[in-house]
Amino acid sequence: MYQVRKVTDDLYWVGANDHRLSLFENIHPLYHGVSYNSYLLLDKKTVLFDTADWSVGRQFIENIKVVLNGRSLDYLVINHVEPDHTAALEEILLRWPKVKIITTPKAVILLHQFGFVLESEQVEEVREGDSRCFGKHTVTFVMAPMVHWPEAMVSFDVTDGVLFSADAFGSFRSLDGKLFADEFDFDRDWIDDARRYYTNIVGKYGPQVQALLKKASALDIRYICPLHGPVWRKDLGYIMDKYMHWSTYEPEERGVMIVYASMYGNTEQAAELLASKLAERGVTNTRLYDVSTTHVSYLISDLFKYSHLVLASVTYNLGIFPPMHNFLADMKALNLQKRTCILVENGSWAPRSGSLMRECLDSMKCMNILEEGLTLSSSFQEPNLPDMDAMADSIAASVNS
Repeated sequence: MYQVRKVTDDLYWVGANDHRLSLFENIHPLYHGVSYNSYLLLDKKTVLFDTADWSVGRQFIENIKVVLNGRSLDYLVINHVEPDHTAALEEILLRWPKVKIITTPKAVILLHQFGFVLESEQVEEVREGDSRCFGKHTVTFVMAPMVHWPEAMVSFDVTDGVLFSADAFGSFRSLDGKLFADEFDFDRDWIDDARRYYTNIVGKYGPQVQALLKKASALDIRYICPLHGPVWRKDLGYIMDKYMHWSTYEPEERGVMIVYASMYGNTEQAAELLASKLAERGVTNTRLYDVSTTHVSYLISDLFKYSHLVLASVTYNLGIFPPMHNFLADMKALNLQKRTCILVENGSWAPRSGSLMRECLDSMKCMNILEEGLTLSSSFQEPNLPDMDAMADSIAASVNS
């Protein structure tokens, strides 16, 4: 049975939800599913904006057929070539062989690399500022390289103020019958999934996102239609502000994220004691994570949220505990910066994790490391209390500054 939603009078959401996929890009856990969004414009010409993953292909094709209601499909705009948005392309070409594809020159190259056989007369290549008129609607094309692939563009329907934003402004989580962000309690139910999506998928490319935001500021945007997650038609400033923070690596909140790596519970105990000491000093906006049991995508997401990071790690084979080392590697890979960090190391005969974590942080941009750290020998003991209190005082003073 078809499942479609109207976005405007002549624009329809024809995407689908996937509850079966467990790992997005075979990396990031999906506990609440994901949507693959596609949009169909009915004008003098019919225009489909992007396709969908083949896992939802049957639903996707049925949705298109019911909205077309016997009409032909004239154009397909491909904003982004990643397979979760182009896997159904071949099926589109089989069913509507006369469809004309509009996309970027780089996208054509990638489409060929993915095995799609396209004749030159099937494709119209567009560049920055090009536009096409489909009847009442005129669509302008804006290049968005490295948000988050090099071929990406966004399309702007000048007539109705609709921005087809590709992977920008997207989110994990399935729509489950709703479509618009204002149909959810977004700040309660969605913001964490939206942040985790941005930080892990797009987060590395902050400068490129800033360039796109600058272009978007010159457009009269009334709707944002991303390829994942809800459509925005109200309070666009809310999500724009989030993207401004995330893309400039400015923390959303003053708070402390404590991430610990513990083999037998001793480093964990120190991390919990620090959280308690901070609460006694009025710092209660804290999160405590075991790096071994928390997927790194959640750690990265919260790190984009909070201003301060405590890394507490046991020494392992004279190095950093491997899951903690992996977390630090992801931080660097995703260009994380502008955080205040505090280090806690533990070791029974040669505690070295602190100095090694410092080296990792020093290789990142604009990371401030407080000097009042802590070194433990096997476990937390009474003589460690003064250093713990000094560290808590330093963190509290920094958070409240």
